[in-house]
Amino acid sequence: MILGRVIKSTGSWYIVQTEKGAVAARLKGKFKQQDLKLTNPIAVGDLVEIEKEPGQDSVIIKEILPRENYVIRKSTRKQHHSHIIASNIDQALLVITMKNPRTSLGFIDRFLVSTESFRIPALLVVNKMDQLEGEDEEDWLQDIHEIYEPLGYPVLEVSALKDGDLKEKFSPYLQDKSTLIAGHSGVGKSTLLNALIPEALQETKEVSEYSTKGVHTTTFAELFALEAGGDLIDTPGIKEFGILDIEENELSHYFPEMREYLGQCKYNNCRHVNEPGCVILKKLEEGYIHPYRYKNYLNILQEEDTHR
Repeated sequence: MILGRVIKSTGSWYIVQTEKGAVAARLKGKFKQQDLKLTNPIAVGDLVEIEKEPGQDSVIIKEILPRENYVIRKSTRKQHHSHIIASNIDQALLVITMKNPRTSLGFIDRFLVSTESFRIPALLVVNKMDQLEGEDEEDWLQDIHEIYEPLGYPVLEVSALKDGDLKEKFSPYLQDKSTLIAGHSGVGKSTLLNALIPEALQETKEVSEYSTKGVHTTTFAELFALEAGGDLIDTPGIKEFGILDIEENELSHYFPEMREYLGQCKYNNCRHVNEPGCVILKKLEEGYIHPYRYKNYLNILQEEDTHR
């Protein structure tokens, strides 16, 4: 039995990196995983045990080792199914843009709820800074800084197509870490990856002017090693981020600004909506919780209610 890490997933075949090099392997049989209904039983970042099939040259994956963490979202294709974006990572990097396409605060907060559920540190990268213009767009950028930096999410401003010092800019954040890169299609994930790892040669395409939405260029998730140590996991663009079923009394745990006040409300089962004696509502009025974040908290809570 040989131990390796999945560095590419094509849905039916997987590239597994071992001490002796990379090999193509396939999955034999079905894996049942913690009652999760998954569209992808194996994700990039998974540690697996592989072996050669008796009497054949093909390699099969025999076992998936327990995951330390993962970023997961609801499947857009199969109802009641989920899709693991990546596993066993040190941090997540969410690429966002003001326009072409615009990244909503709701999308950002859903992604951060997913990373917070496994205490995965997250970094926000504002790309296409060279396209930023006008007071409204400056206000949007200011909101991003004011909302997320106090919560412990660094905000980095870049222009992946024009910045010549991206390696230097990202080095303090990426070195010796396994980092997931995520975001909408068209925000420039592949362009950014090509700048950081030229040998990756990820295909890039312009954003459709008709729909203002990105054209999918990354078809499968893939892990690329960084020259200075660590790796980047590139993923297909995400149109929408549906978070998994979360108990209503758990959701506030994944909002750092609410987490520090939990347990202080009058009622133990407080949902922080309209209950008397709610400390979260009091802190919202006092300005310790941003109205946008609270609004998105309510939206997620309402979505979960409708799915119950």
